[in-house]
Amino acid sequence: MNKYMYFCKLNHVFLKKLPNLDALRFFLALLVIVFHLPNLSRNQGLPFYNDLPIFNKGIQAVYTFFILSGFLIVRLIYLEKETGRFSIRKFYLRRILRIFPLYYLVLIFGFLFYHMFLPYLGIPFETNYSLKEGLLLSVFFFPNIFAFSHDPGGILKILWSIGIEEQFYFLIAPLLYFLKKTKILQVLIGIAILYFIVFHSTSSAYLRNHFFVYFYLLSGGVIAILEVEKKLEFLKRSIIIPIIILSASLLFFFTNVFQFKDLWLTNLTAMVLLSLFIHVLSCNNFGIVIKNRIINYLGQISYGIYMLHIIALNAVVFIFIKFKEFAFFNNIFTIILINILTFALTIILAHLSYKYFEKPFLKLKTKFR
Repeated sequence: MNKYMYFCKLNHVFLKKLPNLDALRFFLALLVIVFHLPNLSRNQGLPFYNDLPIFNKGIQAVYTFFILSGFLIVRLIYLEKETGRFSIRKFYLRRILRIFPLYYLVLIFGFLFYHMFLPYLGIPFETNYSLKEGLLLSVFFFPNIFAFSHDPGGILKILWSIGIEEQFYFLIAPLLYFLKKTKILQVLIGIAILYFIVFHSTSSAYLRNHFFVYFYLLSGGVIAILEVEKKLEFLKRSIIIPIIILSASLLFFFTNVFQFKDLWLTNLTAMVLLSLFIHVLSCNNFGIVIKNRIINYLGQISYGIYMLHIIALNAVVFIFIKFKEFAFFNNIFTIILINILTFALTIILAHLSYKYFEKPFLKLKTKFR
């Protein structure tokens, strides 16, 4: 293959959008919402339902988001290194334009909500942190420390996962920039194994308590490189293999069969299975592609769905608390109505955010590709 054909092939890989991932993003965002809905309703004395395992998979959905982020980011950097055009500056500028605007908007709203709005309405909310500490940890992308040390409220606590991703981006870009392409896979595997062991050691309670789960993002990156280097072709020889992986993944989300007594075993199982799950959806789907425009659009605005659903949920719950004494509906109808209104308001907010706030920043990303 001559150099021209090689770069044409690489350009095709860059431009080709991986299928089914938008649908996956929406499904994961949905799991996060149905996890938070009954928790806030219960805390505020409203009827709730969370008896099925699917209602308690919010953290697993976030872990899958982590693997997906590692998969896409490492894949992108790895392909850019093949062309010799990987730029740390452009990489960070693209991440800033995608993440920062909505992150800081929700951050500002969250602090105003808990420190000004709730006191103004006479709604008690106790804070056990100094405003300076909370702002410093959140502004400089350690919201996971802030969230799990102080429990600052759902609107601010939801930002913890964005902090983990930003910390990973900060570390992974220079690492891959200075590594030779031939060494990247071995180094990522080595770091993932070493960090996984350290994370689960008895002396690393701080890492566990603040959810520094970088091994999930690293596992996504490892799968991405294995796919680019055609080392996973054995998984594509029979449709039976992706069917088994998809079936196991459905069991993972809809049952508790993969929850074990030992945390390390639960995390290891999730890390391997969910990485293969993302690979099946995007690279080993035997031509099965979700083309529903509504689902794909909801996946496209999933960042807004994830970031804004707590605001929508608080608004809906506040309304039901105010009318609770009138008892218009029975418990079942109340639960259904809270769910429908929260989903509807979340999607409306995410749509407006994407169209009128996020999109202008996203258009600027093309200048840094």
